[in-house]
Amino acid sequence: MASYDIRIIGDPVLRQRARDVTEVDGALVRMVDDMIETMYEAPGIGVAAPQIGVQKKLFVWDLGDGPNAMINPELIESDGEWTFDEGCLSVPGLSWEIVRPKRIHIVGRDLDGNEVSYEADEFEARMFQHELDHLEGVLLVDRLDPDTRKEALATLRDLQIGVDRKRPGGLGLRLQ
Repeated sequence: MASYDIRIIGDPVLRQRARDVTEVDGALVRMVDDMIETMYEAPGIGVAAPQIGVQKKLFVWDLGDGPNAMINPELIESDGEWTFDEGCLSVPGLSWEIVRPKRIHIVGRDLDGNEVSYEADEFEARMFQHELDHLEGVLLVDRLDPDTRKEALATLRDLQIGVDRKRPGGLGLRLQ
């Protein structure tokens, strides 16, 4: 297995909507295995395909009960409100309090093509919503109120300038 590089904020692929998966074949299964390895190496609890530069509607996760994958997920319903400090592998080292629905119902397909359905709350619901956001081209900073978002982008720019000064040629990333 080979792991992927996690795409970082500023990479345009993170702002594009992913496309439906139309076929589950050996190549897709291998990619999912590699995504799981990438998630563990990061370390993280979930990785969406756009985070590795692939515009497919799928993500992997592990909340401690083993790795899972969901293809073409859809949020069916949500309820309540829950605020929690949330981070992202594509926005490394930073986190913010984000308000999301407390309970959700999500459906999709597994790697065998079977329909899967999850009713989740709090942390598990947050993880699903976070990965769904990646499939829609939405990043964590987009969930912030306008003033906090402005501060967050300024912080990210300052961090980027520090990285650029240390590396010849810099990273060439643009923040949105």
